[in-house]
Amino acid sequence: MSTLDSRETRSREEREATLMQALRDTVARAKGDTVHYAATLAAVDVAALNTRDDLAALPVLRKSDLIALQEQEPPFGGLAACNAAAMTRLFLSPGPIAEPQTGDTPDAWRFSRALRAVGIGQGDIVHNCFSYHVTPAGFMMDGAARAVGAAVFPGGVGNTSTQVQAMRRFGATAYAGTPDYLKTILEAADEEQTDLPAMKKAMVSGGPLFPALRDWYTTRGIRVQQAYGTADVGLIAYETDAMEGLVVDEDVIVEILRPGTGDPVAPGEVGEVVVTTFDPVYPMIRFATGDLSRVMPGCCPTGRTNMRLAGWMGRADQTTKVKGMFVHPEQVARVAKAHGLGRVRLEVTEVGGRDAMVLLCEGAPGAQDDVAAIADTLNRECRLKGEVRFIGDEALPNDGKVIDDKRTA
Repeated sequence: MSTLDSRETRSREEREATLMQALRDTVARAKGDTVHYAATLAAVDVAALNTRDDLAALPVLRKSDLIALQEQEPPFGGLAACNAAAMTRLFLSPGPIAEPQTGDTPDAWRFSRALRAVGIGQGDIVHNCFSYHVTPAGFMMDGAARAVGAAVFPGGVGNTSTQVQAMRRFGATAYAGTPDYLKTILEAADEEQTDLPAMKKAMVSGGPLFPALRDWYTTRGIRVQQAYGTADVGLIAYETDAMEGLVVDEDVIVEILRPGTGDPVAPGEVGEVVVTTFDPVYPMIRFATGDLSRVMPGCCPTGRTNMRLAGWMGRADQTTKVKGMFVHPEQVARVAKAHGLGRVRLEVTEVGGRDAMVLLCEGAPGAQDDVAAIADTLNRECRLKGEVRFIGDEALPNDGKVIDDKRTA
């Protein structure tokens, strides 16, 4: 088992105590050092943040919120504790979202843990095919590789023939990049009759690693594992050689929340991945990634004790347009909360060429559940009329959907 440090196998009690202390320190510092958090966390009692249940006192920050905040107060929307000139590097990701690299540590996004899990370390030469241009992906992997003692070739994206020659000349032993681009390089090498015998390990991210593709690499003697992260929060979780889910990074708090809310889902239920980081200069507190996943039961067979995610299971932002009006998951969640409902789903269909919607509610209506009243709340929240229907216990699929648009066109 290739671990970065002993924290990966510590007790859950020790980990939780450390994470809660980091949360209290981060919230206290953010309240004092940043404009945004000074306002949004003003009423939060830092000393009362002792368990994961206490996270409910903190607002969720969505990517759409971040974009709007940065437009109002460029470049960082009041979330940073210093100005742009004091940052190490500056990036602009799609959105557009301004993203800084803070401090001078090479592993600013913490991807070294994912690299070590696939066996990359001192003596390796990492061929890095993440882009170094505009967005931070290239630097995210570059810094992590240097942190574990590996040398790096900054291949970036494109120029496949040059990539082949660089791999051959430097004897690259490992690849970092999107799952499919290594296959493109290897097939080009085959066409050029160039042998790349040293390439044995790969850490991939930024797209799906399909089983057939993993098998293709395995037949060529290349071990491939995935990492899950974003430019906003860095590494979230990583695959181990057990290949049974993704183990959550040691330096973040991950929650799975019902889309459109700040409420945790039941154990094993699919919901939105929400991440808290502890960067003293640019913290992300309850940042909603927009990705769906679920927590897997038990621990990783490798002995790592942190929670595991089942991987990427879709997008949480299920906003759709009905009769010319946008309907958001947050609106559906407010209807459910107003009437104390459990799991619900707004199903959008087309009937006779016109949009129609029905709110499907698990369970059976109780004495307090007036279907007409729920329909009235739905109408007020969405400014659209819809049917309300109770469908029995555990009737909705466990896929994280709050809005299901079944229209075909």
